[in-house]
Amino acid sequence: MTRKKPDELRSHRWFGVDDLRAFGHRSRAKQMGYSTSDFAGKPVIAIINTWSDLNACHMHLRQRAEEVKRGVWQAGGFPVELPAMSLAEPIVKPTTMLYRNFLAMEVEELIRSHPIDGVVLMGGCDKTTPALLMAATSMDLPTIFFPAGPALRGNWAGNTLGTGSDAWKFWAERRAGRLDAKDWDAIESGISRSPGTCMTMGTASTMTAIAEALGLIMPGGSSIPAADSSHARLASESGRRIVEMTWEDEKISDFLDERAFRNAMRLAMAYGGSTNAAVHILAMAGRAKVDIKLDDLDAVAREVPLLANVRPSGKYLMEDFYYAGGIRALMARLSHLLELDAPTVSGKSLGENIAGAEVYDDDVIRPLDNPVSDQQTMAILRGNLAPTGAVLKPIAADPKLLNHTGPALVFDDYNDMAARIDSDDLDVTADSVLILRNSGPQGGPGMPEWGMLPIPKKLLQQGVNDMVRLSDARMSGTSYGTCVLHVSPESFVGGPLAFVQTGDMIKLDVPARRLDLMIDDAEFEKRKAAWTAPAPRYSRGFGAIYAQHVTQADQGCDFEILRDGEAVPEPEIH
Repeated sequence: MTRKKPDELRSHRWFGVDDLRAFGHRSRAKQMGYSTSDFAGKPVIAIINTWSDLNACHMHLRQRAEEVKRGVWQAGGFPVELPAMSLAEPIVKPTTMLYRNFLAMEVEELIRSHPIDGVVLMGGCDKTTPALLMAATSMDLPTIFFPAGPALRGNWAGNTLGTGSDAWKFWAERRAGRLDAKDWDAIESGISRSPGTCMTMGTASTMTAIAEALGLIMPGGSSIPAADSSHARLASESGRRIVEMTWEDEKISDFLDERAFRNAMRLAMAYGGSTNAAVHILAMAGRAKVDIKLDDLDAVAREVPLLANVRPSGKYLMEDFYYAGGIRALMARLSHLLELDAPTVSGKSLGENIAGAEVYDDDVIRPLDNPVSDQQTMAILRGNLAPTGAVLKPIAADPKLLNHTGPALVFDDYNDMAARIDSDDLDVTADSVLILRNSGPQGGPGMPEWGMLPIPKKLLQQGVNDMVRLSDARMSGTSYGTCVLHVSPESFVGGPLAFVQTGDMIKLDVPARRLDLMIDDAEFEKRKAAWTAPAPRYSRGFGAIYAQHVTQADQGCDFEILRDGEAVPEPEIH
């Protein structure tokens, strides 16, 4: 492989030429205490850090950035840390999904406008991973992703807790009157007890596993707990490797081909991954100009068994998964379905990365002949209610509800649902289909995680713990239940969900992949003609830009102006 010469580095245009502007760049570097020998002729490595004081998932990334820098220095590079928007899933409102594309745009321009030769992306909390990878794909420089890592197991009164999954479970118990305030407070204090992302198989762990399957994380890195000392060593290893990748000009586009995305989809299904992966995989593939459609996800889900016995689809947590062999062991078990010749940032193929990996607990990482469930990780539904698609997680649903017909109970928005869901007068039975509309990309706005609609209190008290629930929203990857999500087109822009009325019969047939409103065509067209578009959510600012450019869920909710068009030229330096 041909290595770059120092004058072929991108940063040379800033630091290496003999003119007044370069003099200014070098003098400012010296102003910060660097000597010429610190940066001259060396790859400038950007460490894009999504740390913040309000992101518990990333609270250790300030220290990990120093450990990445250590590796960069060791390998002869010049590290520079650049902060980017920190999308803390539990904190940011109305939803982090509103800002995924904002972060992607910010990071792309952050890299483009600075003298950067290679990039280490630091993220992990849900939307940070796809946002950072979308940005890097559009910029197309040598790139390694460094995952924040899952937190340690939660604990309460001898019970092992997992964030999200157990929060939903115990909140239902609290609403039903079976859990007192003292225990609720104790759960609150014990459920998240270390740095790192949700330790269940939520969106965070799903997306970092996908990043590794795409070849963008050093081998085994996506499953290392944040608090484990191996995580710090991974940081330095990533720093050393990115310098070598930069000299060898191994760009992110060298990894993101059809093989990589097929591997990512297959691993997501074997992992029991979050339904959110659907919109993120589509968005990332769109940036990479790889033709992935919703139906591809459904096809993969039909062929890949669920092997990771991790909540919410299974029993264990990410810490257990790591000790059982981690991501390398899972991929080794799945190797007959993977594209083993796919390249990775380690400099070796995926097959070489997983060679010799062992499973140390067959209950945590199941063998092929003993999957966690015979249900699939994901199903893509279509019908007159979802002409361009909807998403369901069959393994998280009550099997009895996967073929169900029941009367609709419609909530026009989240506030309407919150005001009525626990009313004793609510006209609802276990057969009802709860519908939440105006919660999609534009209607939410930002397609919030509202799709795991709560079971009405009166039914909880009767022992009902699952119902068919239907929305154009998303749901947390840590959640569960028979929740039909991402209904597209969304109701806010005149999708069929806007025309449903309380009492209409809704038919869900997961084996046939159908979702239908049981009214005749004439009535359907009559309601469509009578529909009036709601007022836009925003009249200014980023929200207005978002509404103007966001695509629907079946296209990944990216901005078409970020996905389409030719590559942006390098900035002129004057």
